[in-house]
Amino acid sequence: MSDPIRVVVVDDEPMVCAHLRTILGSAEDVEVVGDAQDGAAGVEAVVRLRPRVVLMDLRMPGVDGLTAIERIAKLPEAPAVVALTTFDADQYVLRALRAGASGFLVKSTPPEDLIGLVRVAADGHTVLSLEATRRLVAASADEHGQRASALVRDLTEREREVLACLGEGLSNAQIAERLFLSEATVKGHVSRTMTKLRCTNRTQAGLLAYDAGLVSR
Repeated sequence: MSDPIRVVVVDDEPMVCAHLRTILGSAEDVEVVGDAQDGAAGVEAVVRLRPRVVLMDLRMPGVDGLTAIERIAKLPEAPAVVALTTFDADQYVLRALRAGASGFLVKSTPPEDLIGLVRVAADGHTVLSLEATRRLVAASADEHGQRASALVRDLTEREREVLACLGEGLSNAQIAERLFLSEATVKGHVSRTMTKLRCTNRTQAGLLAYDAGLVSR
């Protein structure tokens, strides 16, 4: 059996930390290695414990989750950070995704879904609701549109197609099937596209696809 997925939980409510620890601890392949009650302690825990996944509350006193996500994203071999929110229409979530979070979860997510989504995040995939993301982006101002359009102009036609697929939250296998390519070829396109766009993860690239109008809102 492979090593369990190491998780750090950051939330200023001890009951939330305990609840998430209990749920995730019921899975044989997931281990909660630590928790913290504010963003600064969360960053410290990440540096010390080297988790693969961090569940990060966004609204905390002191150093908030957004600031912590920005700091974690700059670390070498940064883990996947999934923002925790009370409701999915929170514009703070969109700021977290732009800052480097690989996705978000509503705190009321059913236990069985939570475990599966942690596994998805650990594998480097996007963790978010496509419908909720469309609402968030549509509700935000178009301040990012011009910059995104300028960046996308430097992509090849194939790279724009791949970027649009990332905007829909598709996996490499799904992109390969849609575009009639091998997964290895798709992986290369994804890597080059993210490098050109200076995106740290697939979620940032997907948001840029929305901003540039490559994905229907």
